[in-house]
Amino acid sequence: MTLTKPSVVVTRKLPSVVETRMMELFDVRLNADDTPFDRDALVAALQSCDVLVPTLTDNLDADVLSSPGLTAKLIASFGNGTDNIDVAAAQDAGIVVTNTPDVLTEDTADMAMALIVAVPRRLAEGARMIQDGRFTGWSPTHMLGRRMSGKRLGIIGMGRIGLAVAKRARGFGMAIHYHSRRQLMPEIEQEVEATYWESLDQMLARMDVISIHCPHTPATFHLLSERRLKLMKADAYLVNVARGEIVDENALTKMLQQRNLAGAGLDVFEHEPAVNPKLLAMDTVTLLPHMGSATIEGRIAMGEKVIINIKTFADGHRPPDRVLPL
Repeated sequence: MTLTKPSVVVTRKLPSVVETRMMELFDVRLNADDTPFDRDALVAALQSCDVLVPTLTDNLDADVLSSPGLTAKLIASFGNGTDNIDVAAAQDAGIVVTNTPDVLTEDTADMAMALIVAVPRRLAEGARMIQDGRFTGWSPTHMLGRRMSGKRLGIIGMGRIGLAVAKRARGFGMAIHYHSRRQLMPEIEQEVEATYWESLDQMLARMDVISIHCPHTPATFHLLSERRLKLMKADAYLVNVARGEIVDENALTKMLQQRNLAGAGLDVFEHEPAVNPKLLAMDTVTLLPHMGSATIEGRIAMGEKVIINIKTFADGHRPPDRVLPL
């Protein structure tokens, strides 16, 4: 099947350079005011276009994808994760799913490393002190944090982003440990001097900092449960730039309140965009608004991948970034 100029619906506002290129190539309907689509809007879009370009805010579950009269043949997701798309249901409906892998690795790793440094060194707390006018001058015991060099970093999920974080952390003199579905090849382990832990529980109990980089799947929902969080040392820190659902946020909040964890750096939240108000009140927590991959270069690169996937599919070929059911 070939489509000369496929009809495309984009669910959120994208960088202008990406939207301009889409308008040149496709019969595209853009979302100028960036209002998120609700379920009915998603169904209507799927019933009126050849290609849907959703983002992580769009819940394309089996109920949506089993709606009658769907005309869409491609879901070209603007994003790396596809946990918001029931890929198996899409396949049953005859719809191909693609994503935008590889382009967000460096940006997300930069943000993870920023939090790995910021939380133990109390950077956000110090900035608030200045902004609130509470800084009264230096003293030998003022705003003492923790040194990075020599600390043990435990990475959960040693994929592209996890490995990029490991390389950065080595530059700070941290010892690299990791737990992942598959152990790295020996030469890659040697490159970052990483130690593999088959047991996540055992790794959690021995690390100074834990950084999460695994995908959100049914198997990783609350991977860091209350039981596992309690395995961590009281002077350890948790960083999450992956997905909020991987951590039991209520259990994490309680442990931070009780000082059973030293601090946390969170770019994602379990019930996003809602943020637990108890987290907002803590000085030991650095919170960011899901901006780990938010660079101009990264968003444009994502858009370019979406365009390539659509163009390849429209030309009757297998798109390069097709996602298959697990």
